[in-house]
Amino acid sequence: MPDPMSVASGVCAAGALLSSWQLRRRAVRAEAEIEHLQAELAAERHAASHDPLTGLPNRRAFYRLAAALLTNADGQPLIAIVLDLDDFKQINDRYGHAAGDQVLISVAERLAGFAGDNLVARLGGDEFAGLLASPTVDRRWIEHATRRLSETVAAPIRLTGCSVRVTASVGLAPVTGPAQLTDALSRADAAMYQAKSLSGPRAPRQLVDSALSGQNT
Repeated sequence: MPDPMSVASGVCAAGALLSSWQLRRRAVRAEAEIEHLQAELAAERHAASHDPLTGLPNRRAFYRLAAALLTNADGQPLIAIVLDLDDFKQINDRYGHAAGDQVLISVAERLAGFAGDNLVARLGGDEFAGLLASPTVDRRWIEHATRRLSETVAAPIRLTGCSVRVTASVGLAPVTGPAQLTDALSRADAAMYQAKSLSGPRAPRQLVDSALSGQNT
């Protein structure tokens, strides 16, 4: 006949093992729930600061990140850029909004590729912005860089069954500190709209901010 003490001891040991196993399961579930909540929070934060179509930072994030970059620029020249696609509405009207979305995604990818590690963002609609580190604010260098950006955007974009070309009007202005960001973007925006008024068959449109016009070429 089994020893009652041995039976009781075995039952206690089994109960302890079961309790330990249940605790481990609860701990694993709790860890999984925490990871899930953290992932959801990260996704919500990303969605709040990024454009859902292109994946670029949105307008609010651009201003926040640009201010931080300007604060830590250590005197390095930075150029504010505003880019707006020309006659973008015609893409939507002729090819549909899905094609228009693809054009915006392609332009965003090209802008990000052009900017490298620099900050670029979609401000809304077909308007993009950037804050680019520059070795100089020399007019010639800036015009060359702006022309390259315009030509990059103007390369053919493949859509379903066809390809399209879009041109961009570009405005830019040097910015020297966080307090100057809004003013620099306003000047770049004004230069961009002035560039949009220029005409020229298939010519990429760009205009250097008027603040640079007095510098040597």
